[in-house]
Amino acid sequence: MKHFSNKLPLHFKLLCYFLAFGTIILVLLWIFQNFFLESFYTATKSSQVEKNAAIISKSIKENKNVQGTIENVASYNSLSVYVYNSTSLFELMYDCEYDSPVTALKLEYHDVYNYYKEASDNGGNYMCITSNRSENIAREKLNNIFKSYASPDTPQAEIHYNSKDDSWGQNMVYADIITLEDGSECFLIVTSSITPLSNTVEIIKDQMVIVSVVFVLLAIFFSILASRRIARPISKTNDSAKELAKKNYDVEFNAKGYLEVEELNDTLNYAKTELAATEKLQRELIANISHDLRTPLTMITGYGEVMRDLPGENTPENIQIIIDEATRLSSLVNDLLDLSKLQSGAVQPQKSRFCITDSINEIFERYSKLKEQDGYNIIFESDENVYVYADELKISQVLYNLINNAINHSGDDKTVIVTQKVVDKKVLIEVTDHGEGIPADKLQYIWDRYYKVDKEHKRGVIGTGLGLSIVKGILDSHNARYGVRSTLGVGSTFWFELEAVAVKKKPKNRFSKYRKNNADDEKPNEET
Repeated sequence: MKHFSNKLPLHFKLLCYFLAFGTIILVLLWIFQNFFLESFYTATKSSQVEKNAAIISKSIKENKNVQGTIENVASYNSLSVYVYNSTSLFELMYDCEYDSPVTALKLEYHDVYNYYKEASDNGGNYMCITSNRSENIAREKLNNIFKSYASPDTPQAEIHYNSKDDSWGQNMVYADIITLEDGSECFLIVTSSITPLSNTVEIIKDQMVIVSVVFVLLAIFFSILASRRIARPISKTNDSAKELAKKNYDVEFNAKGYLEVEELNDTLNYAKTELAATEKLQRELIANISHDLRTPLTMITGYGEVMRDLPGENTPENIQIIIDEATRLSSLVNDLLDLSKLQSGAVQPQKSRFCITDSINEIFERYSKLKEQDGYNIIFESDENVYVYADELKISQVLYNLINNAINHSGDDKTVIVTQKVVDKKVLIEVTDHGEGIPADKLQYIWDRYYKVDKEHKRGVIGTGLGLSIVKGILDSHNARYGVRSTLGVGSTFWFELEAVAVKKKPKNRFSKYRKNNADDEKPNEET
């Protein structure tokens, strides 16, 4: 059943929900009409009588326009009000009857006394609903009224009033004992007739049948309209998403209707743009990798055939070229494997405590042969020996990639500066070059797997665009902060931070300089 429900279209589900909501509202109306109308009417009447009695009681206590207040309250709310002097055998002081003359409660002395006793026992006030013992009188009054308007020829049996409503003659009585400032007491009785609701309920029931039919028809109409209006933008977005899944990047997500759909369309438009760019970069990567793989293989094959076919060509120089090209090929394959493992999460950092300053000095020793011919200056500046808790091998790989990237883009001065600083118990490593720089709109893409700022593929200079992706993967696995600052024509600075677990001072102005030679086996990995 649940599986079937998941197959239903959105607009049909919304239609069912709207209709169910309308049905619940209609059922609640019928329940309140049939079971709670009378009690609600009685509670409202009781509150009204008690509120008006409080107004009259306040006027009596303050002795301000008592008769006027009683008449205004009684006339506006159709009440009967009686005020007795309870210290003088319930002498009537004020009275005002605006209740129906037929249903008004007729009070005798003993009635007043009984209400007074109930109020006294109840803390000073008393509320009750009582049947009018003068119902026969009321019936007789009605008969007299009917007779006065009836024709002399009308049989008396046809004008005789007969009450079949048990609630006829019921009254709500509120009694309140009022203590005045001089110590005397007044006794206030406020009565209001309770209108029989049986006929009213029957009328409302007939109306409710008509209202229910109209309500159901309107509910169906508006449910269909609302469900389609809500579902249409989502359906349109879904159709566009299906086209995007078919790699149709020209599709537009422009459905309107409400905020969530427009935000979803903005997100999908952004995803479409990124997917199109990623696919383009992936094609470029495949072309670049194919080029980088084919070139060393061609040279290895070519030199191998020369050494095989030509006497005297089996020289150390030719063999070294084959070794260098095989090393280049191996480095490219290793980068691809490392990146794949990092992005899949298959490799977790093996952390240990080590001195990152010593690791940088050891890395610089690898560049010692570069100082003789090419004139590259690689400078390391630090004031402390800093210890960190991280994967030493992976952090060394990060440093290699950043330094190699800086060397490939070092500019005319051929200078690369590596700086180590300790800031807020964190070691900050910065690798700076004075090259061409990176445009501001390209900075967010340089960490991407397939991205290269310079689209022209140059062997030995630009590389495959994997180095910075490897750096990103390693630093992400260490939860480290990293970034880049760059200015066109000035250069770039790549940086990352690690938690410093220990810092030891060392002599200032200590640095290392290395110069780059032309040996292919020492030439760094290319990077963008």
